[in-house]
Amino acid sequence: MRHVTRVFDLTTEELNHVIDRALRLKADFKKGETRRSLIGKILGLLFEKHSTRTRVSFEAGMQKLGGSSIYLSRRDLQLDRGEPLKDTARVLSRYVDAICVRTYGQEVVEELARWASIPVINGLSDKHHPCQGMSDVMTVIEKKGDITRLKVAWVGDGNNVAHSWIEMAARLGFHLVLACPEGYDPDLQIIEEARQVAQKPIEVVRDPKEAVKDAQVINTDVWASMGQEEEAEKRKEIFAPYQVNEELLKYAAPEAIVLHCLPAHRGEEIAEEVLEGPQSVVWDQAENKMWLHMALLEWLLAG
Repeated sequence: MRHVTRVFDLTTEELNHVIDRALRLKADFKKGETRRSLIGKILGLLFEKHSTRTRVSFEAGMQKLGGSSIYLSRRDLQLDRGEPLKDTARVLSRYVDAICVRTYGQEVVEELARWASIPVINGLSDKHHPCQGMSDVMTVIEKKGDITRLKVAWVGDGNNVAHSWIEMAARLGFHLVLACPEGYDPDLQIIEEARQVAQKPIEVVRDPKEAVKDAQVINTDVWASMGQEEEAEKRKEIFAPYQVNEELLKYAAPEAIVLHCLPAHRGEEIAEEVLEGPQSVVWDQAENKMWLHMALLEWLLAG
């Protein structure tokens, strides 16, 4: 029984297996070849944060594979009345086959994993977003092939998605350059852990032009994540030079693709003409969350 609290919970071989399986599932379903590998399996979705893509992609993925899901917001449970997470984990383990948790603190994910006797999947915490990182990389491989030949740029906040990209770079061996304003770097411990096993450079720079220079992949995210709304106006000023726009794309490789995990604030971290432009792959990227989640659930629940 395995948990997915962060990317580093999976080996290189396991990550490649899940991504390859996701691409195969997508291809097969597009041809009308369905799979029913999770008949009788139930996924519990314990969400403290709002969600469009993560919730719907997990629910749709379970149904496509013959399983089902139960959505549980915090107010639906006894957590608001003081029931410990360890009790919730042990009770849910008797009812469902896996738990996907979307929460503020990474410690919530880890506490559930500590006490659950079923797989716990991190659907987002403030520190890690492993499923997003995996499905993003799946999209790059789908569009560009061997990711180890590519330079990937991250432009913006050194947030939870950036952390998962850092760990993906270390596990899969591609060059990653992150351009972040001073004071908004990724967690230093996560960077150092990743660099210890990385085969290619993982760099943090200040200049977004330096980060995207000759890059074949450019990735960004919102400047203020959920729970940081009070910082939004301050962040707009600090991050203004980090907008992914047509001017910045001139420094990238001509065939570069642009990713954004959504929801996007057009005119802030990404320009409208880039999000809707020919180099944008964000809609395929959003769809691929479902296929990746299906492959991950199969791996965890069906072997």
